[in-house]
Order: sequence, then structure tokens, then C-alpha cells
Amino acid sequence: MNKKIKKICFLLAFTVFTNHLYAQESFIKDISYPYLEKLIATAKKNYPEVKLRQSQVNAAKSTYNQTKFAWLDGLTASYIYSPQNSINLATPTIFKGYQLALSLSIGQLLKNPSATHVAKENYKIAEYQQSEYLLNIEAQVKRFYFAYLEAQAELRLRSNAVLDAEGAVKQLKYAFQKGETTFQIYNEQLNSLYNQNSFKVQAELATFTAKTNLEELLGTKLEEIK
Repeated sequence: MNKKIKKICFLLAFTVFTNHLYAQESFIKDISYPYLEKLIATAKKNYPEVKLRQSQVNAAKSTYNQTKFAWLDGLTASYIYSPQNSINLATPTIFKGYQLALSLSIGQLLKNPSATHVAKENYKIAEYQQSEYLLNIEAQVKRFYFAYLEAQAELRLRSNAVLDAEGAVKQLKYAFQKGETTFQIYNEQLNSLYNQNSFKVQAELATFTAKTNLEELLGTKLEEIK
């Protein structure tokens, strides 16, 4: 094998080696926990399901507050007016003038503690469900954020691999035109460039998909969250 062929083989081996190095790239260094907290706060503020849970809590609380005073529904008030100068022989009264009468439904009074207890438990259930959902959406935002960073890292890797493959193709094309390498080697590098471009397109799609998933939870564009 002459020196020129060896040089070409070294170039191909170097391309494979650098692609392997790119594959070791980690997205962990890109994680910003303060920014992640902003994303979580934004999702809790904007996502419709969060607002729905809060409305359920408010409704349950309102019902509970109403039942605490529901015993008043069994309370009725009336008044009797007995003129000062009149004498009622059928139903004689001691008091003259206006008299206030109050009556309380025993059934309503006995039923109210049970209804209040049920309303209180429903209020607690609504609060627990809200807390559970807030934890779920926080975990979901984290998963989508990490998936987005991973997709970005993969896209950088594929973009660098395309650049390397393009550089190798240019050199091999020049070497092939000068008769310093074979068409087979040149064609293999062309196929490699095609594959790298295909991987890059897939990485771009994965990045946009991950970004869309995250923005769906946030209710706004990532660019608007600083």
C-alpha cells in the first residue's frame, strides 16, 4: 500500500474516530436548574388542567363553607303583634306589642354535621388531587426539558458528523480526480455523508418534537421565558 492510499485510509479512520468522540457528548452540562424552575412555574401558571384543579378546589371549599351554616336553613323566625288595648279571651297573652318567635328544625340540625363532614372531606380530596397533579406536571416538565436538551445534543453531534463527512468527501473527490484513491473508497464516503445527513434530519425532527412537547405544557414559547 503506497503512502497516498495510507493517507486516505487514515483520513477515513480519523473521521470515524471523531464521530465516536462526538457521540460521547453529554447534555448534562447544558442543564440550568434555575431555568428549569422557571419552566415549572410557567407550566403551573398557564396549563389549563392546573387551572381546572384550582377551580375544583375553590368549588369544594365554597360548598364546605356553605354546609357549616346550613343549620340556619332549619331556623325560622316569625312575630306576633298584640295591641296594648286588646283582650283576646281565646288565646290570652301576657305580653303586649310585638313578639318574636324562633323555631329550629331538629332534623336539619341533626343532618348538618354529617353533610359538613362530607363537604370537608370532598374539599380535602380536591386539595390532594391538586397537589398530586402539580407534582405530576413538575415531573413531566423535567422529563420534557431533559428530552429537549438530549435532542439538542444529538443534533449538534449529527451536525458535526455531517461537517466531517463533507470534509472527507471533498478531499477524497480531489484525490480520486488525481487518481490517488479508488472510486470504491470515494463512493463509500459519499454513502457515509448521505447517512450522516439522514441522521441529522432525524435529529432535527426529534429536537422540534421535544420543543413542541415542552411548549405545550408551558402554554408559551421557550423563547419568551428568560
